[in-house]
Amino acid sequence: MEIVVRLDVMMALRKVRGRDLAAEIGITEQNLSLLKSGKVKGIRFETLAKICTALDCQPGDLLEAVPLEDQTLPQSATGAGSSR
Repeated sequence: MEIVVRLDVMMALRKVRGRDLAAEIGITEQNLSLLKSGKVKGIRFETLAKICTALDCQPGDLLEAVPLEDQTLPQSATGAGSSR
């Protein structure tokens, strides 16, 4: 499973600009941008709670668990089918 951040979707639904949300929850616009793009390793629960309060949503509206793509190697790379 992979966690995908859907913050941009919720912000669009609520018609909230990044600048305004960042100011309301007390983080920089750059950090909010990194969060929206999913380029962070984690988020503090306190920050998540502030975002949920500001956007009137639940954490599950912002985060989604999705299955990883099937990343199997081609047969030639795995050695399958080689004669010994």
